[in-house]
Amino acid sequence: MAVRLSRATLGQLGPSVGVPGYRAEELSPGIVHIGVGNFHRAHQAAYLDELFERGLDRDWAIIGTGVRESDAEMGRDLAAQDLLTTVVTQEAELSQARVTGAMIDFVAPGDSAAIIGRLADPRTRIVSLTVTEGGYYIDPATQAFDPGHPDIAADAADRLASPKTAFGLIAAGLLRRRAAGLPPFTVMSCDNLPGNGHVTADAVAGLVDLIDRDHARWLRDSVAFPNGMVDRITPATSDLQRQALRDDFGIDDRRPVFCEDFRQWVLEDQFPAGRPRLEDVGVQFVADVAPFELMKIRILNGGHAAIAYPAGLLDIHFVHEAMQDAQIASFLAALLDDEVIPVVPPVPHTDLADYKRTIERRFANPKIGDTIRRLCLDGSNRQPKFILPTLRDALSAGRPIEGLALVSALWCRYCYGETESGQAIAPNDPIWSRLTIQARQARFAPESWLQMPDIYGDLSDNGRFRDAFCLTLQRIWQSGARSCIADYLAARSR
Repeated sequence: MAVRLSRATLGQLGPSVGVPGYRAEELSPGIVHIGVGNFHRAHQAAYLDELFERGLDRDWAIIGTGVRESDAEMGRDLAAQDLLTTVVTQEAELSQARVTGAMIDFVAPGDSAAIIGRLADPRTRIVSLTVTEGGYYIDPATQAFDPGHPDIAADAADRLASPKTAFGLIAAGLLRRRAAGLPPFTVMSCDNLPGNGHVTADAVAGLVDLIDRDHARWLRDSVAFPNGMVDRITPATSDLQRQALRDDFGIDDRRPVFCEDFRQWVLEDQFPAGRPRLEDVGVQFVADVAPFELMKIRILNGGHAAIAYPAGLLDIHFVHEAMQDAQIASFLAALLDDEVIPVVPPVPHTDLADYKRTIERRFANPKIGDTIRRLCLDGSNRQPKFILPTLRDALSAGRPIEGLALVSALWCRYCYGETESGQAIAPNDPIWSRLTIQARQARFAPESWLQMPDIYGDLSDNGRFRDAFCLTLQRIWQSGARSCIADYLAARSR
């Protein structure tokens, strides 16, 4: 019989399960985190749990909150088990479970007054957020903050009286502190974006600029927004995994997290309000995180896109199954070697070939259960961040782009909404209907796919890319994804 997770039942868990050696009452808050999904609890919260377990910096516990209804559901489930989370790390030959307890309170989304009160609390010295790549109100074509987005416009019209966005809440908290003569907290993005600190600063100050330019200038001059690179493959949790946790470890957890053993966090050391000693548990603090994040975004995230769309078209369900497909694995390796890594700038103390091999090993981990559908999600946000910048650099350098054009064409074919076997692909993007219309036009007029300036910008005017894309998409429709990948690999070997 599995034990329902709570602080009262920790002593009933088996000896193979790690449990906190600290009590909740020994912790005090230092961080408010917006968006307590799986990645946050497998990454930032897990690092803090390890720090607290060592008896260090226990005044940096987390207050969780969010802005979406799914955050509210998450908070209710976590509150029912005393804000504990079981983190299961998995490698091919080993699974380990640890119950973590770095979060000590949760403020319900929608309660703006309570959230702002927490942000204005002098004990809050860091506000962090994980709101996904698509949650920063970025114009896909310009990659700049979009002040005209309806959510942002609504917060501005309300003059931050009752903000609905993460950036409105952060701005309201900072401005309340300014009015009270309190120092600002540090704002730390934990999302997978290039220059995530700069992007967050643009969103917060850009929103405030719509209301009061003096406050916006103060925000830009006085608030720290360190850039950071985060990495740990953390899929959505399935009922199958919840049952495995009950069967293998005897834990009944409403919101467990299953993830790989690998983790990485690289941060710029800009924390004027103080920070926990995360370097003691493996976080790298550097003067400039840009080389690390560019490496990760282009090789790991770009690599995910490279295997996702052919696998999705071929009805492959899991990521590790895609890596077991010799052709897809070869395509990934060739694309990274020939077109991606050559335009990734050097990274301090890092061998990019070794990093690539680590990525391939991680993708092939059969225990993770990461799905191809998750990798295909939100391509309209991810392609302009993970694939198209590499393509631009390769074009500028006069390097090969055929593989990158193939990735883009495979994405287009995926958005047609049907696999090569005729199976329907369920909507998998915030603008899925629009993408499907474009993809169906592109079946007979390939260049029409590139006529989406919010995604491709001026790339549609580049004859070399346009010709490569159109020819490749035509070949995909004529002979299928496998044949096109085979042609790409054969051309490389000549």
